[in-house]
Amino acid sequence: MRILKSIPFLISILFVSCSGPTGTESENRKAKLSFITNVSADFWAYAEAGARAAEREFGDIEVLFRTGDGSTAKQKQIVDDLLVAGAKGIAISPASAKNQIRMINEWSNDSTLICVDSDSPDSDRMCYLGTDNIEAGRKCGELVVEALPNGGKIMVFVGIKDMQNAIERFQGLKEAVAGHGIEVIDLRTDGGDVSKARANAEDTLTAHPDVAALVGLWGYNPPACLEAVRAAGLIGKVKIVAFDESPKTLEGIDASEIYGTVIQDPYTFGYDSMALLRDLTVEGKSASEAGIPESGIIHVPTRVLRKGEGLAYKAQCDAWKASIN
Repeated sequence: MRILKSIPFLISILFVSCSGPTGTESENRKAKLSFITNVSADFWAYAEAGARAAEREFGDIEVLFRTGDGSTAKQKQIVDDLLVAGAKGIAISPASAKNQIRMINEWSNDSTLICVDSDSPDSDRMCYLGTDNIEAGRKCGELVVEALPNGGKIMVFVGIKDMQNAIERFQGLKEAVAGHGIEVIDLRTDGGDVSKARANAEDTLTAHPDVAALVGLWGYNPPACLEAVRAAGLIGKVKIVAFDESPKTLEGIDASEIYGTVIQDPYTFGYDSMALLRDLTVEGKSASEAGIPESGIIHVPTRVLRKGEGLAYKAQCDAWKASIN
């Protein structure tokens, strides 16, 4: 009788052992794919929304989303930790195209690595996915020409001038304003520090009272410029031309405080980078099978927003951000 009573218990053990992996085991079997930003910004929240959407849709990947502080040292620490944690794929916006070549080459030996948003073209990265930053810079320059039909002096602001996207955007902007009576005073940097970004704008207004426009090439730069121009009582007198879709930028456009902005597609950056890395690591596809062209460059289109279009796009960005949680 004791043996008979034990049979149901034994059957239950056998059933559990054969019923497949537990939730924890299933999670552990997911391919770990990572996304590393250059700095912290709303822009990257929208990218994370895209990455999380891919994570939910495919079900067999785990997205490890990490935020940089503008330094190559921080990104090195993040990536080294992710590799130890078993990350099979890395999407990164390098803080320095040149100074991280060796790092990227080493990381590429241990994982599948792509550059997103900003490139390191001389490295061993598999591809670049993001904006054609020279063309986007030209669009920004065209907005400057619209805002200043009679020409004038402008100051340009960016976080880190050594980043490839900063280099290319500034190049495109200068190409677009050439021959239109517009003088570029300088390119001021802030290292990803929002407080310094505002201080740079304030200093410009003081040192160059004849400046006609402030141009921000990174997402947090235009709101910092707007705060400085407001505080100085120069709204309408000093034009602001923007890049990216910071909420304050989008609000400022429809309030006629910012002339316009060039927006990228960070949601697509996040989604497509995870889908691409999944194709390469989980599906085992070759670069060509995964849709990577011989050039190693996948461009994501940009748009220009002017008055009347800011708040509608802000609603979309708010929805992306809310989807993360």
